[in-house]
Amino acid sequence: MKIFDIYIAYVSWGDGGKRRPVLILEEKPGSVTAFNITTHYADKSETIRAKYFPIHDWKQAGLDRQSYIDTNGTVTLPPTAIDKPIGRLTPADETRFIGFMSQ
Repeated sequence: MKIFDIYIAYVSWGDGGKRRPVLILEEKPGSVTAFNITTHYADKSETIRAKYFPIHDWKQAGLDRQSYIDTNGTVTLPPTAIDKPIGRLTPADETRFIGFMSQ
């Protein structure tokens, strides 16, 4: 598992959760830090959308639809929540993402 890899993981919150794609940021013994990836964009407020990074090369990244990296907050997951790898950001999207995060 490397930074900018995309995996399917079980992300829980409160009394629920679901399997979703996540962008790996860091792997440490006992935990993985990631950003959620979502397809929901249009129904979000401008404030939230401003923190959503559009993945231009979403097909090459292994995603089924136009997707966005939700940078509003990271999730910390146990390694057992990480399921299968589906892809990684392309070099072009990596460069754009780094620029987006440094704004």
